[in-house]
Amino acid sequence: MVDSDLAMLYGVETRIINQAVRRNQGRFPEHFCFQLNKDEWEVLKSQTVTSKQAEGSGGRRKLPNMFTEQGVAMLSAVLRSETGTI
Repeated sequence: MVDSDLAMLYGVETRIINQAVRRNQGRFPEHFCFQLNKDEWEVLKSQTVTSKQAEGSGGRRKLPNMFTEQGVAMLSAVLRSETGTI
């Protein structure tokens, strides 16, 4: 699952998801969470139907993190322990 989709599900900004992963790197081995490379991200974007963003309206500046099922479970535990509300 893409970090931005998880952020939407948890009701937080994508940066909060990625910050939690950076702060807890030992809890997110590569088979839990990994970053797409540029080519993989281009393929994924080309397969997703989204509206085109207007020039200068923002968008992703970094390549997304992807989470496996185990990574989503770990993220849930990490976010819950950091915020106490999720």
